[in-house]
Amino acid sequence: MYIFIQFREILGKGAMKTVYKAFDEVLGMEVAWNQVKLADVFRSPDELQRLYSEIHLLKYLDQSSIMQFYESWIDIHRKTFNFVNEMFTSSTLREYRQRRQRVDIRVIKNWFCQILRGLAYPHYHDPPVIHRDLKCDNIFVHGHLGQVKIGDLGLAAILHGSKHAHCVIGTPEFMALELYEEEYNELIDIYSFGMCMLEMLTSEYPYSKCSNPAQIYKKVTSTDLNPGFVGHARNIYFPFDIVNDTAINIASETVKEVEIRSGAIGDCLYD
Repeated sequence: MYIFIQFREILGKGAMKTVYKAFDEVLGMEVAWNQVKLADVFRSPDELQRLYSEIHLLKYLDQSSIMQFYESWIDIHRKTFNFVNEMFTSSTLREYRQRRQRVDIRVIKNWFCQILRGLAYPHYHDPPVIHRDLKCDNIFVHGHLGQVKIGDLGLAAILHGSKHAHCVIGTPEFMALELYEEEYNELIDIYSFGMCMLEMLTSEYPYSKCSNPAQIYKKVTSTDLNPGFVGHARNIYFPFDIVNDTAINIASETVKEVEIRSGAIGDCLYD
């Protein structure tokens, strides 16, 4: 049983959803109260499906590296749909990283391991779940705890039967080639994770020199990558310029460690 008190403070606001700071009187902690007007939801079938998917999967996926869900309900009198989830103290990973120019590589590696744990749980679920929109804007931070958690599951998909999904969806800068080809599985999230990793290491947003999704698509699907455009470290191509020698060295070190340490990802998942 939960009893929530909503404050007037707004934590965030989107096209359809407003997020308020709230307090759980039973657990004695601050939470995030998400409120959506029913009229707005019913106006868009896609948004209704996205909202349902997010709520369903937050209930379904209970893991320490995934945003925690508490409760949902419809308020008939106010004509709103409401759901309450974990409140994060330090916003998104992208904003958190932008505010801190110098972050120790050990901290970044710790973030990577937590994100991998958050991906492994839905990927190894039966049936598997694909996030489909993993990016630093959808990873949230408890700065005082050093914790990062995956959230925003509105575009996630459950794989049934064929073990492949067939819909082009996501954020172009973080989308794998297979997504554009409309036949993919949970491995596309690993590609997106790699893009998050590069953004954290370099403080550069992927494909920042591209002005539209068509240019990004051309870069992703190109088999003739230009070494003058991309940075290169131990046969790993970065899809944006890396002019910082320190960033290149860190990226090289990370790749080298993964190559040398057998089971490095397993270490992250089961530490």
